[in-house]
Amino acid sequence: MSLRVATWNINSVRLRAPLLADVVGRLSPDILCLQETKTPDEHFPHEAADVLGFTHRIVRGMKGYNGVAILSRLPITLRAGEPDWCEKGDCRHLGVDVPTPSGPVEIHNFYVPAGGDEPDRLINPKFGHKLDFLAEVTAWQAARGPAKRSVLVGDLNIAPLEQDVWSHKALLKVVSHTPVEVAAMGAWQRAGAWVDAPRRFVPDTEKLYSWWSYRAKDWAAADKGRRLDHIWVSEDFADRLVSHKVLKDARGWTQASDHVPVMVEIRV
Repeated sequence: MSLRVATWNINSVRLRAPLLADVVGRLSPDILCLQETKTPDEHFPHEAADVLGFTHRIVRGMKGYNGVAILSRLPITLRAGEPDWCEKGDCRHLGVDVPTPSGPVEIHNFYVPAGGDEPDRLINPKFGHKLDFLAEVTAWQAARGPAKRSVLVGDLNIAPLEQDVWSHKALLKVVSHTPVEVAAMGAWQRAGAWVDAPRRFVPDTEKLYSWWSYRAKDWAAADKGRRLDHIWVSEDFADRLVSHKVLKDARGWTQASDHVPVMVEIRV
């Protein structure tokens, strides 16, 4: 069987719930992982997910900020006991198990702190929080060892490669592409022996983005993007990747998120 897993920073699930139908119509994901849902669990728009066939859902949200959710057409089970990152209780991670005929698949949905504007933890506590978060998830991953039958997705708020940003030189001192962030992300990836799934389809020498700022008057014409949204798979899934899609058109939809959905299909 194959599994289509998508990730999308929806930037308010209540505001953009009508766009879920467009995403499903274009991508037909089996599992859709959302970040920045920005709503407490009791106000999550479950009806919109039900209509689209996502009858299995686990949500972890809070009022106005952060929040993650996993919507699934298949049964999912919450992985209990995952850490409270940086002891903030700020709804940045969900882990689930998905049963398949060949065994369970582990899926993790992360929303890494953005880190503010100044890449200096001494003057910007948000940047310090981001680095601390990355250090914690890396230690957690190292303790667990290499990932197996696993997928990790989310808005990781780092564009690690030179071709993941519109200008490597211009953004070296801009939060999301600084060397310290890229190194921290690399350590996390290595700790789990994770494979960067989209880059199996798009070579490192080609531009690949998933986010375009709201500040641009014409985002498409400027095309000053960054790849902040990621899908990693365990090494045992690397040769089972079937397809990949970045739904760039979604950035131009009415009331669009500044992020677009990213999906991979895996034979599991």
